[in-house]
Amino acid sequence: MNIMKLIEDRQKDHHCAKIPTIAFLGDSVTDGVFELKDGEDGRFDPIYDKENVYHSDLCKLLHLLYPSVSLNIVNAGINGSGSVSGNERLEKDVLSAHPDLTVVCFGLNDVHGGSAKVELYHDTLKTIFERLKNAGSEVIYMTPNMMNTVVSPLLKNERLVKGATACMNFQEDGTFDKYLEAGKLAARECSVPICDVHEKWKQLQSNGVRVTDLLCNHINHPCREMHWLFAVSLLET
Repeated sequence: MNIMKLIEDRQKDHHCAKIPTIAFLGDSVTDGVFELKDGEDGRFDPIYDKENVYHSDLCKLLHLLYPSVSLNIVNAGINGSGSVSGNERLEKDVLSAHPDLTVVCFGLNDVHGGSAKVELYHDTLKTIFERLKNAGSEVIYMTPNMMNTVVSPLLKNERLVKGATACMNFQEDGTFDKYLEAGKLAARECSVPICDVHEKWKQLQSNGVRVTDLLCNHINHPCREMHWLFAVSLLET
């Protein structure tokens, strides 16, 4: 990818090459939300940890490989965002920063539209990919982690139990798979590389790993260690 040439050129001579800018467009996982704690009146409050989110981990890996290269990181993840809202805020949150590379990761919130909204997810991602490429940014479509496959007994908040039940059903009945296949189709149609992290989670599950135990909110937020899987997978891509 051209982004790697830019980074390598910067490593060789940081006076003549621009500082690379990488944007990350996504939802709460990209935003840096981890645990959810019980709040007042049945609500819950998100726990943010910007230091351990996957794009911070990716920076650590890139700095290890290219120690003299500074990176501009644009965190355009928004808690609760889906592909439609991502497209709506694309100009303000991403294109205005003129990124050299944009990593797009949606699906965890889109899936709540059910099977009826799969085509909308495909079309919206395709629009996002095309707008980014037309603006001069390289693009990677990264598939999200798996959601819970059981409702954890550790969940006590009624709203969280309800959300966990819905996510479990979407994960287990194949609805989530339909969304991600549609996303990968949109990426292929736009010649966008795919970083298929979801498939790696599926491999973990097939090897006997309880994926729900890898979710720090027991629903859809990967634990800090699993953010490294995103980072390493992106570096490979």
